Amino acid sequence: MPVFSYLAYPKQGAKQELLKDLAAMDYCEATPADNENILILITDTPDEDAEKVLQKKLKNLKSLESLGMTFGHVD
Repeated sequence: MPVFSYLAYPKQGAKQELLKDLAAMDYCEATPADNENILILITDTPDEDAEKVLQKKLKNLKSLESLGMTFGHVD
């Protein structure tokens, strides 16, 4: 059960779009930061294969500028 947390940086003016995109994805929980133009993203996938699929989906999001991992744990 891989669990990761990230700071998600949206493209210019796309914070709400990114929040919507992430909320629509399985295994993702996103929360907007109160004082910055970033989101806090927690992912919790059931296995390594699901994690790989999720990573590919995240890389293809048009509203996402970049992700900065803050924590990772794999059982």
